[in-house]
Amino acid sequence: QVQLVESGGGSVQTGGSLRLSCAASEYTYSRYSMGWFRQTPGKGREGVAVIDSDGSSFYVDSVKGRFTISQDTAKNTLYLNMTSLKAEDTSMYYCAAGRAAAWWLLQHPEHVGHWGQGTQVTVSS
Repeated sequence: QVQLVESGGGSVQTGGSLRLSCAASEYTYSRYSMGWFRQTPGKGREGVAVIDSDGSSFYVDSVKGRFTISQDTAKNTLYLNMTSLKAEDTSMYYCAAGRAAAWWLLQHPEHVGHWGQGTQVTVSS
């Protein structure tokens, strides 16, 4: 069972930056697509950014140019670098691993096989 542990969330002002980290319990990057999803109360879980085992990355339109997903395979760690944060980025962010292709997983969170516990990001003016 893959275990994923997020860290790095917090409160930041509009226009600020945060970096989320996700530590995996085992080497996942050759077998899974890895990604970040977010969810606000009353809404479904939304794909934010997902990366394939070959390093190809995919983003939801609302974060393109502001967020960057990356991975350090030596450390079994996934990152989400978030810049130019907006109030609408406020959400609980979840790390995820799934067998499906990254571009598919981004739009189909129901196909995620493993979830982290989540880390809260709050952006205020």
